[in-house]
Amino acid sequence: MRELGRFLILTGIALVVAGLVLSSGFGRGWLGRLPGDIRIEKGNFSFYFPLATCLLLSFLLTVALWIYRLFLRR
Repeated sequence: MRELGRFLILTGIALVVAGLVLSSGFGRGWLGRLPGDIRIEKGNFSFYFPLATCLLLSFLLTVALWIYRLFLRR
């Protein structure tokens, strides 16, 4: 139970830091507009799927959790 509490605290801190970084304007010009993001606009219809952005965020989250598991779980 102690590990779960530690994990939740670290996750909360990481979310607060990510929120502060994103609210400061970091990534405003490129986050969500990476090459590989799908954007279709035809007349009245528009479709947007940030595929490359999702892959990048997934990779960063995977690395962060791997580091947590490697160093903090000892």
